[in-house]
Amino acid sequence: MGRRDFGAAAVVAVVMALTAALVAWTHHLPLRDPDGASLPTWFRLPVIVASAVLLDVLARWALVVRRNRTFIGTSVRSVLVERWNRDQIWFTLTGLVTWYVAYVAFRNLKSFVPFVTDRIADPELARIDRVLWLGHDPAVLLHDVLGTSWANWVMAAVYLIWIGLVPASLAIALVWTRRSAYGAWYVTAVSVDWCLGVVLYYVLPSLGPTYSRPEWFASLPRTPNSEVRDMLLTDRIKVLAGPWDTGAVQTIAAFASLHVAVMLTICLTVTVMRLPLTIRVASWTFLALTCVATVYLGWHFFVDVLAGFVVGAAAFVIAARATGNPLRRRHEPWTFRAALDVSAPAPEADPLAGHR
Repeated sequence: MGRRDFGAAAVVAVVMALTAALVAWTHHLPLRDPDGASLPTWFRLPVIVASAVLLDVLARWALVVRRNRTFIGTSVRSVLVERWNRDQIWFTLTGLVTWYVAYVAFRNLKSFVPFVTDRIADPELARIDRVLWLGHDPAVLLHDVLGTSWANWVMAAVYLIWIGLVPASLAIALVWTRRSAYGAWYVTAVSVDWCLGVVLYYVLPSLGPTYSRPEWFASLPRTPNSEVRDMLLTDRIKVLAGPWDTGAVQTIAAFASLHVAVMLTICLTVTVMRLPLTIRVASWTFLALTCVATVYLGWHFFVDVLAGFVVGAAAFVIAARATGNPLRRRHEPWTFRAALDVSAPAPEADPLAGHR
Protein backbone atom coordinates (compact mmCIF):
# COMPACT_ATOMS: atom_id res chain seq x y z
CA MET A 1 0.00 0.00 0.00
CA GLY A 2 2.90 2.32 0.56
CA ARG A 3 2.86 5.71 2.22
CA ARG A 4 -0.54 6.79 0.90
CA ASP A 5 -2.61 4.54 3.13
CA PHE A 6 -4.38 7.50 4.68
CA GLY A 7 -4.34 9.94 1.78
CA ALA A 8 -8.13 10.12 1.66
CA ALA A 9 -8.38 10.37 5.45
CA ALA A 10 -5.87 13.23 5.36
CA VAL A 11 -8.02 15.08 2.82
CA VAL A 12 -11.08 14.64 5.02
CA ALA A 13 -9.13 15.84 8.07
CA VAL A 14 -7.76 18.92 6.30
CA VAL A 15 -11.15 19.89 4.86
CA MET A 16 -12.83 19.52 8.25
CA ALA A 17 -10.05 21.41 10.04
CA LEU A 18 -10.20 24.30 7.54
CA THR A 19 -13.99 24.38 7.79
CA ALA A 20 -13.82 24.50 11.59
CA ALA A 21 -11.28 27.32 11.43
CA LEU A 22 -13.45 29.24 8.93
CA VAL A 23 -16.61 28.89 11.03
CA ALA A 24 -14.69 29.91 14.16
CA TRP A 25 -13.31 32.99 12.42
CA THR A 26 -16.57 34.12 10.80
CA HIS A 27 -18.60 33.69 14.01
CA HIS A 28 -15.87 34.83 16.42
CA LEU A 29 -15.68 31.49 18.23
CA PRO A 30 -12.72 29.77 19.91
CA LEU A 31 -11.26 26.48 18.75
CA ARG A 32 -11.00 24.13 21.71
CA ASP A 33 -9.40 20.86 22.71
CA PRO A 34 -12.68 18.90 22.98
CA ASP A 35 -11.41 16.79 25.88
CA GLY A 36 -9.25 19.39 27.56
CA ALA A 37 -11.37 19.49 30.70
CA SER A 38 -10.83 15.78 31.36
CA LEU A 39 -8.17 13.44 29.97
CA PRO A 40 -7.41 14.80 26.48
CA THR A 41 -7.76 12.46 23.52
CA TRP A 42 -4.29 13.43 22.26
CA PHE A 43 -2.96 11.75 25.41
CA ARG A 44 -5.55 9.00 25.93
CA LEU A 45 -5.51 7.57 22.39
CA PRO A 46 -1.70 7.21 22.12
CA VAL A 47 -1.72 5.45 25.50
CA ILE A 48 -4.34 3.02 24.19
CA VAL A 49 -2.32 2.46 21.01
CA ALA A 50 0.91 1.99 22.99
CA SER A 51 -0.83 -0.57 25.19
CA ALA A 52 -2.04 -2.37 22.07
CA VAL A 53 1.52 -2.36 20.69
CA LEU A 54 2.82 -3.89 23.91
CA LEU A 55 0.14 -6.58 23.88
CA ASP A 56 0.82 -7.24 20.19
CA VAL A 57 4.56 -7.73 20.73
CA LEU A 58 4.19 -9.84 23.88
CA ALA A 59 1.62 -12.13 22.23
CA ARG A 60 3.89 -12.72 19.24
CA TRP A 61 6.90 -13.27 21.49
CA ALA A 62 4.97 -15.82 23.52
CA LEU A 63 3.98 -17.64 20.34
CA VAL A 64 7.60 -17.80 19.15
CA VAL A 65 8.75 -19.09 22.55
CA ARG A 66 6.03 -21.73 22.52
CA ARG A 67 7.04 -22.91 19.04
CA ASN A 68 10.76 -23.00 19.84
CA ARG A 69 10.13 -24.35 23.35
CA THR A 70 13.02 -22.24 24.58
CA PHE A 71 13.75 -18.68 25.63
CA ILE A 72 17.25 -18.89 24.14
CA GLY A 73 17.63 -16.80 21.02
CA THR A 74 14.21 -15.31 21.47
CA SER A 75 13.87 -11.80 22.88
CA VAL A 76 11.07 -9.30 23.03
CA ARG A 77 13.37 -6.84 21.30
CA SER A 78 13.85 -9.12 18.28
CA VAL A 79 10.09 -9.52 17.90
CA LEU A 80 9.63 -5.76 18.32
CA VAL A 81 12.18 -4.99 15.60
CA GLU A 82 10.69 -7.57 13.21
CA ARG A 83 7.13 -6.47 13.82
CA TRP A 84 7.53 -2.71 14.12
CA ASN A 85 9.61 -1.68 11.14
CA ARG A 86 9.58 1.81 9.64
CA ASP A 87 6.56 1.15 7.40
CA GLN A 88 4.46 -0.16 10.28
CA ILE A 89 5.38 2.79 12.51
CA TRP A 90 4.56 5.23 9.70
CA PHE A 91 1.23 3.50 9.07
CA THR A 92 0.21 3.73 12.71
CA LEU A 93 1.34 7.33 13.23
CA THR A 94 -0.28 8.70 10.07
CA GLY A 95 -3.51 6.89 10.80
CA LEU A 96 -3.54 8.21 14.35
CA VAL A 97 -2.82 11.81 13.34
CA THR A 98 -5.32 11.98 10.48
CA TRP A 99 -8.10 10.51 12.60
CA TYR A 100 -7.33 12.82 15.52
CA VAL A 101 -7.38 15.97 13.37
CA ALA A 102 -10.75 14.93 11.93
CA TYR A 103 -12.05 14.17 15.42
CA VAL A 104 -11.02 17.54 16.89
CA ALA A 105 -12.50 19.39 13.90
CA PHE A 106 -15.70 17.37 14.22
CA ARG A 107 -16.11 18.18 17.92
CA ASN A 108 -15.53 21.90 17.33
CA LEU A 109 -17.92 22.05 14.37
CA LYS A 110 -20.52 20.27 16.49
CA SER A 111 -20.03 22.85 19.21
CA PHE A 112 -20.57 25.70 16.75
CA VAL A 113 -23.99 24.54 15.50
CA PRO A 114 -26.18 26.71 17.82
CA PHE A 115 -24.14 29.81 16.90
CA VAL A 116 -24.61 29.25 13.16
CA THR A 117 -28.34 28.51 13.30
CA ASP A 118 -31.03 28.79 15.96
CA ARG A 119 -33.29 26.27 14.22
CA ILE A 120 -34.37 23.24 16.27
CA ALA A 121 -35.84 20.36 14.23
CA ASP A 122 -37.04 18.24 17.18
CA PRO A 123 -40.80 18.85 16.60
CA GLU A 124 -40.53 17.67 12.99
CA LEU A 125 -38.43 14.63 13.93
CA ALA A 126 -40.88 13.70 16.70
CA ARG A 127 -43.77 13.85 14.21
CA ILE A 128 -41.91 11.59 11.79
CA ASP A 129 -41.28 9.12 14.61
CA ARG A 130 -44.96 8.99 15.50
CA VAL A 131 -45.85 8.31 11.88
CA LEU A 132 -43.28 5.51 11.65
CA TRP A 133 -44.42 4.01 14.97
CA LEU A 134 -48.13 4.24 14.14
CA GLY A 135 -48.97 7.08 16.49
CA HIS A 136 -46.65 6.08 19.34
CA ASP A 137 -43.57 7.84 20.68
CA PRO A 138 -40.80 5.22 20.38
CA ALA A 139 -39.06 5.99 23.68
CA VAL A 140 -42.31 5.89 25.67
CA LEU A 141 -43.32 2.63 24.01
CA LEU A 142 -39.93 1.06 24.81
CA HIS A 143 -40.30 2.10 28.44
CA ASP A 144 -43.71 0.43 28.55
CA VAL A 145 -42.46 -2.78 26.92
CA LEU A 146 -39.04 -3.14 28.58
CA GLY A 147 -39.78 -1.41 31.86
CA THR A 148 -37.68 1.22 33.60
CA SER A 149 -35.61 -0.82 36.06
CA TRP A 150 -33.09 -3.40 34.78
CA ALA A 151 -33.55 -2.31 31.17
CA ASN A 152 -32.57 1.23 32.07
CA TRP A 153 -29.25 0.04 33.50
CA VAL A 154 -28.56 -2.28 30.56
CA MET A 155 -29.26 0.47 28.03
CA ALA A 156 -27.07 2.92 29.95
CA ALA A 157 -24.22 0.39 30.00
CA VAL A 158 -24.52 -0.23 26.26
CA TYR A 159 -24.46 3.46 25.44
CA LEU A 160 -21.48 4.22 27.67
CA ILE A 161 -19.45 1.19 26.55
CA TRP A 162 -19.52 2.63 23.03
CA ILE A 163 -17.41 5.57 24.23
CA GLY A 164 -14.49 3.25 24.93
CA LEU A 165 -15.17 1.00 21.96
CA VAL A 166 -14.17 3.56 19.31
CA PRO A 167 -10.60 4.28 20.53
CA ALA A 168 -10.14 0.56 21.20
CA SER A 169 -11.22 -0.32 17.65
CA LEU A 170 -8.85 2.31 16.26
CA ALA A 171 -5.98 0.80 18.24
CA ILE A 172 -6.80 -2.62 16.81
CA ALA A 173 -7.02 -1.27 13.25
CA LEU A 174 -3.72 0.61 13.50
CA VAL A 175 -1.74 -1.95 15.48
CA TRP A 176 -2.92 -5.50 14.86
CA THR A 177 -3.60 -5.37 11.12
CA ARG A 178 0.05 -5.00 10.03
CA ARG A 179 -0.26 -2.06 7.64
CA SER A 180 -3.40 -3.64 6.31
CA ALA A 181 -5.78 -2.42 3.65
CA TYR A 182 -8.54 -3.13 6.12
CA GLY A 183 -6.97 -0.95 8.81
CA ALA A 184 -6.72 2.02 6.44
CA TRP A 185 -10.25 1.35 5.18
CA TYR A 186 -11.75 1.34 8.67
CA VAL A 187 -9.92 4.41 10.00
CA THR A 188 -10.82 6.36 6.85
CA ALA A 189 -14.45 5.25 7.16
CA VAL A 190 -14.71 6.52 10.73
CA SER A 191 -13.31 9.90 9.63
CA VAL A 192 -15.94 10.02 6.88
CA ASP A 193 -18.58 9.16 9.51
CA TRP A 194 -17.57 12.28 11.45
CA CYS A 195 -17.62 14.39 8.28
CA LEU A 196 -21.04 13.26 7.05
CA GLY A 197 -22.46 13.41 10.56
CA VAL A 198 -21.44 17.00 11.19
CA VAL A 199 -22.94 18.07 7.86
CA LEU A 200 -26.28 16.63 8.99
CA TYR A 201 -25.99 18.45 12.31
CA TYR A 202 -26.16 21.70 10.36
CA VAL A 203 -28.84 20.50 7.93
CA LEU A 204 -31.22 19.38 10.71
CA PRO A 205 -30.10 20.81 14.07
CA SER A 206 -31.76 18.98 16.95
CA LEU A 207 -31.32 18.32 20.66
CA GLY A 208 -32.76 14.82 20.99
CA PRO A 209 -35.78 13.71 23.01
CA THR A 210 -33.96 13.64 26.37
CA TYR A 211 -33.65 17.43 26.13
CA SER A 212 -36.66 18.44 24.06
CA ARG A 213 -39.10 15.94 25.67
CA PRO A 214 -37.69 15.47 29.20
CA GLU A 215 -41.09 14.39 30.57
CA TRP A 216 -40.76 11.12 28.62
CA PHE A 217 -37.75 10.14 30.73
CA ALA A 218 -38.75 11.44 34.15
CA SER A 219 -39.58 7.90 35.34
CA LEU A 220 -36.13 6.52 34.56
CA PRO A 221 -33.98 5.98 37.68
CA ARG A 222 -30.66 7.81 37.67
CA THR A 223 -27.68 5.97 36.19
CA PRO A 224 -24.23 7.08 34.96
CA ASN A 225 -26.02 7.90 31.71
CA SER A 226 -28.02 10.52 33.64
CA GLU A 227 -24.78 12.12 34.80
CA VAL A 228 -23.51 12.33 31.22
CA ARG A 229 -26.82 13.85 30.08
CA ASP A 230 -26.69 16.53 32.79
CA MET A 231 -23.02 17.27 32.13
CA LEU A 232 -23.61 17.81 28.41
CA LEU A 233 -26.50 20.17 29.15
CA THR A 234 -24.36 22.11 31.62
CA ASP A 235 -21.60 22.41 29.01
CA ARG A 236 -24.08 23.66 26.42
CA ILE A 237 -25.39 26.33 28.79
CA LYS A 238 -21.85 27.47 29.57
CA VAL A 239 -20.86 27.66 25.92
CA LEU A 240 -24.00 29.53 24.88
CA ALA A 241 -23.56 31.96 27.77
CA GLY A 242 -20.03 32.84 26.70
CA PRO A 243 -17.93 30.66 24.40
CA TRP A 244 -14.76 32.55 25.29
CA ASP A 245 -15.40 32.29 29.04
CA THR A 246 -15.27 28.48 29.27
CA GLY A 247 -13.06 25.68 28.05
CA ALA A 248 -16.06 23.42 27.48
CA VAL A 249 -17.48 22.48 24.08
CA GLN A 250 -21.14 22.06 23.16
CA THR A 251 -21.78 18.44 22.19
CA ILE A 252 -25.56 18.14 21.95
CA ALA A 253 -26.74 17.21 18.45
CA ALA A 254 -29.05 14.34 17.56
CA PHE A 255 -29.53 13.97 13.81
CA ALA A 256 -27.98 11.63 12.75
CA SER A 257 -26.96 9.07 15.38
CA LEU A 258 -23.21 8.62 14.98
CA HIS A 259 -23.24 5.95 17.66
CA VAL A 260 -25.24 3.89 15.17
CA ALA A 261 -23.21 5.06 12.16
CA VAL A 262 -19.82 4.14 13.60
CA MET A 263 -21.13 0.87 15.03
CA LEU A 264 -22.49 -0.09 11.60
CA THR A 265 -19.09 0.75 10.09
CA ILE A 266 -17.49 -1.61 12.62
CA CYS A 267 -19.98 -4.37 11.80
CA LEU A 268 -19.44 -4.06 8.05
CA THR A 269 -15.67 -4.10 8.53
CA VAL A 270 -15.59 -7.25 10.68
CA THR A 271 -17.95 -8.93 8.21
CA VAL A 272 -15.84 -8.09 5.16
CA MET A 273 -12.69 -9.19 7.00
CA ARG A 274 -14.39 -12.49 7.93
CA LEU A 275 -13.33 -12.20 11.54
CA PRO A 276 -14.28 -15.11 13.84
CA LEU A 277 -18.01 -15.75 14.07
CA THR A 278 -18.15 -14.79 17.74
CA ILE A 279 -16.76 -11.32 16.95
CA ARG A 280 -19.19 -10.81 14.08
CA VAL A 281 -22.19 -11.92 16.14
CA ALA A 282 -21.09 -9.76 19.08
CA SER A 283 -20.66 -6.74 16.81
CA TRP A 284 -24.07 -7.00 15.16
CA THR A 285 -25.70 -7.74 18.52
CA PHE A 286 -24.10 -4.66 20.03
CA LEU A 287 -25.32 -2.60 17.07
CA ALA A 288 -28.88 -3.80 17.71
CA LEU A 289 -28.55 -2.95 21.40
CA THR A 290 -27.12 0.47 20.51
CA CYS A 291 -30.13 1.20 18.31
CA VAL A 292 -32.50 0.34 21.16
CA ALA A 293 -30.45 2.13 23.81
CA THR A 294 -30.15 5.37 21.89
CA VAL A 295 -33.95 5.62 21.55
CA TYR A 296 -34.77 4.20 24.99
CA LEU A 297 -32.51 6.74 26.75
CA GLY A 298 -33.68 9.62 24.57
CA TRP A 299 -30.38 10.56 23.00
CA HIS A 300 -31.92 10.22 19.57
CA PHE A 301 -35.21 9.98 17.75
CA PHE A 302 -35.86 6.77 15.84
CA VAL A 303 -35.39 8.64 12.57
CA ASP A 304 -31.89 9.58 13.80
CA VAL A 305 -31.12 5.87 14.03
CA LEU A 306 -32.25 5.34 10.43
CA ALA A 307 -30.08 8.25 9.33
CA GLY A 308 -27.19 6.70 11.25
CA PHE A 309 -27.50 3.54 9.14
CA VAL A 310 -27.31 5.64 5.99
CA VAL A 311 -24.25 7.54 7.23
CA GLY A 312 -22.44 4.39 8.38
CA ALA A 313 -23.06 2.53 5.12
CA ALA A 314 -22.13 5.56 3.00
CA ALA A 315 -18.90 6.10 4.95
CA PHE A 316 -17.97 2.44 4.53
CA VAL A 317 -18.49 2.56 0.75
CA ILE A 318 -16.80 5.96 0.29
CA ALA A 319 -13.78 4.81 2.30
CA ALA A 320 -13.56 1.61 0.25
CA ARG A 321 -13.41 3.59 -2.98
CA ALA A 322 -11.01 6.15 -1.52
CA THR A 323 -8.56 3.50 -0.26
CA GLY A 324 -8.83 1.30 -3.35
CA ASN A 325 -10.53 -1.63 -1.62
CA PRO A 326 -13.01 -3.88 -3.46
CA LEU A 327 -16.40 -4.18 -1.78
CA ARG A 328 -16.27 -7.91 -1.17
CA ARG A 329 -15.38 -10.32 1.62
CA ARG A 330 -11.84 -11.60 1.86
CA HIS A 331 -11.26 -15.08 0.45
CA GLU A 332 -9.98 -16.73 3.62
CA PRO A 333 -11.37 -16.31 7.15
CA TRP A 334 -9.25 -14.20 9.47
CA THR A 335 -7.71 -16.14 12.36
CA PHE A 336 -5.86 -15.05 15.49
CA ARG A 337 -3.10 -17.59 14.83
CA ALA A 338 -2.40 -16.19 11.36
CA ALA A 339 -2.45 -12.64 12.70
CA LEU A 340 0.07 -13.55 15.40
CA ASP A 341 2.36 -15.45 13.05
CA VAL A 342 5.54 -13.36 13.12
CA SER A 343 7.17 -15.64 10.57
CA ALA A 344 4.64 -14.87 7.84
CA PRO A 345 5.71 -12.13 5.40
CA ALA A 346 3.63 -8.97 5.64
CA PRO A 347 2.31 -8.92 2.02
CA GLU A 348 0.69 -12.33 2.47
CA ALA A 349 -1.19 -11.05 5.51
CA ASP A 350 -3.05 -8.60 3.34
CA PRO A 351 -5.29 -10.42 0.84
CA LEU A 352 -6.11 -7.17 -0.93
CA ALA A 353 -2.50 -6.30 -1.69
CA GLY A 354 -2.88 -7.56 -5.24
CA HIS A 355 -5.68 -5.10 -5.91
CA ARG A 356 -3.50 -2.01 -5.44
